Amino acid sequence: MTTPGTTSAETTLLDLHPPAATAARLAATVGDADLDRPTPCQITVRQLLAHLLGLAEAFTDAAAKVDGPTTRTAPAPDSLDLPPDWRARVPGHLDALAAAWRAPEAWTGLAVAGGVEMPAAVMGLVANDELVLHGWDLAVATGQPFAVDPANLEAAWQLVRQTPDDPAAREGLFGPVHPVPADAPLLDRVLGGAGRDPRWSPA
Repeated sequence: MTTPGTTSAETTLLDLHPPAATAARLAATVGDADLDRPTPCQITVRQLLAHLLGLAEAFTDAAAKVDGPTTRTAPAPDSLDLPPDWRARVPGHLDALAAAWRAPEAWTGLAVAGGVEMPAAVMGLVANDELVLHGWDLAVATGQPFAVDPANLEAAWQLVRQTPDDPAAREGLFGPVHPVPADAPLLDRVLGGAGRDPRWSPA
């Protein structure tokens, strides 16, 4: 994963609670029968939930400038195991992530997550993007409605549109751009820019 473009001062204190709370709410309604369903990110719901736990821990530690196994390890969502107590752990981990990025100092200096070091102000936007995209992934995979706070959606769009449609630039972050109309809703443009088909369904 390469470092996306820089961000403006207006986005450096972006509130990550709305997309984190959405992801937690969606996870809370996942049934055991849903765990082996496919998702738009080419892993199962079970693996996506495990990935949410891992990224929540990594980005929480990134905000605190922890440099260790939780932040230096590259993500491998398809190899993660979902712990038996995931229903209790997912909301707590996501809430901790959002709380960590409420601290102004979280957005300053450099931060590490997923084995990548970048400006903390950009890392916070990557965390937001992960929450928005994986919230949508979880919603459509399990047949739930999805809504995203306008500020978080706009921040996700700024990150997506600044990332070139080049495999080296998108490795570990986005798939190849999926074309959508220029006048499509912003969520569809974010999804397409991140390599997802906005019309994806489990069928």
